[in-house]
Amino acid sequence: MSKKYFGTDGIRGRVGEYPITPDFMLKLGWAAGMAFRKMGACKVLVGKDTRISGYMFESALEAGLTSAGADVMLLGPMPTPAIAYLTRTFQAQAGIVISASHNPHDDNGIKFFSGQGTKLPDDIELMIEELLDTPMTVVESSKIGKVSRINDASGRYIEFCKGSVPTGTSFSGLKIVVDCAHGATYKVAPSVFRELGAEVAVLSAQPNGLNINHNCGSTHTEALQAAVLAEQADLGIAFDGDGDRVLMVDHTGTVVDGDELLFIIARDLHARGKLQGGVVGTLMSNLGLELALADLDIPFVRANVGDRYVISELLERSWVIGGENSGHIVCFDHTTTGDAIIAALQVLMALKARNEGLAQSRQALRKCPQVLINVRFGGGENPIEHETVKQASERVTQAMGGRGRVLLRKSGTEPLVRVMVEGEDEAQVRGYAEELAKLVTEVSA
Repeated sequence: MSKKYFGTDGIRGRVGEYPITPDFMLKLGWAAGMAFRKMGACKVLVGKDTRISGYMFESALEAGLTSAGADVMLLGPMPTPAIAYLTRTFQAQAGIVISASHNPHDDNGIKFFSGQGTKLPDDIELMIEELLDTPMTVVESSKIGKVSRINDASGRYIEFCKGSVPTGTSFSGLKIVVDCAHGATYKVAPSVFRELGAEVAVLSAQPNGLNINHNCGSTHTEALQAAVLAEQADLGIAFDGDGDRVLMVDHTGTVVDGDELLFIIARDLHARGKLQGGVVGTLMSNLGLELALADLDIPFVRANVGDRYVISELLERSWVIGGENSGHIVCFDHTTTGDAIIAALQVLMALKARNEGLAQSRQALRKCPQVLINVRFGGGENPIEHETVKQASERVTQAMGGRGRVLLRKSGTEPLVRVMVEGEDEAQVRGYAEELAKLVTEVSA
């Protein structure tokens, strides 16, 4: 059964445009509260990132949830994975995150976590959608939910992150630059690394509601690259606005992406006998990751793009590590969802164990040239299904003779078609990608 509102990562869109409006959020809070109450007494945690519209939507969700009889615990600005963790520790029925992740401030969205800190099951999302199409009611006055605020949420999450590395671990002597994207990690991330002994310089940690992800964080690493060189730091760490993506920069100013970070973590787990199976990547994972893992006899499988699908594959196989080249990395041996701070700490532990710098440690993975072009389309006919596009994709695939691949896919969060071509010859790969992107643009006009 298809969903009307929920995408691959909750509900997301432009603020003020349906369904990202206060009246919809009021009804969504009510529908969610009614659905969760069917499982018994209902307590829901609500957190958000730093975008200005978060205040408005927090109030609307709070009113809707309490009108359905759910108790609400407000966390304030907190990373998305922190809300997953705190939902578990407070034994709540659900957690709600008000965030549009790496998008600009004029977008926002809603993500849900189950009481186990995982994505909501499809049947619960469908139940919420069915309730959204029914008239809103209010429970009798004595059963209206109560609202409280968790004042020590940041401290709890900081200790949880520190607990993901062995007791006594110290990063003393390590100099790092941390870019918080003016987002949800702006308080907790610098504290985690400092309390573990690192010398920390901080970028983009002055959120004003409008500057989240603006020319900073994991989507814009230029300032971090410059700062790592200027500070003569050992490395830099870039988070996205809600703290579930991480990229790094080595001491030379070179960006280290999610594929490379995933490899560094997986290799360390393998060396310590803690890998439990293999590694889950996505259709966008670089071919070089697959080859580097194969050299270590580590199994590798590809899931659809989106951390929901990575997590589903991990659960099905009882594996512990997976991720995306965008920097969503899931460490199931420590937490239940993608967590940028946890992933960064696992990379630092791996570097420490091998006594290597980031630039040296990434060299075992030789990435194949991969060109990704985003093509905006108007939302009409899916250009990927256009016969001309399909024929061109098949022709390019055949021309690469089994030494490369083509991937065309629609974004789950934006009106974009992502055109990706990967192969051994960079000039050839770029030419094919540009050719296909032009064709997608033409059929979308």
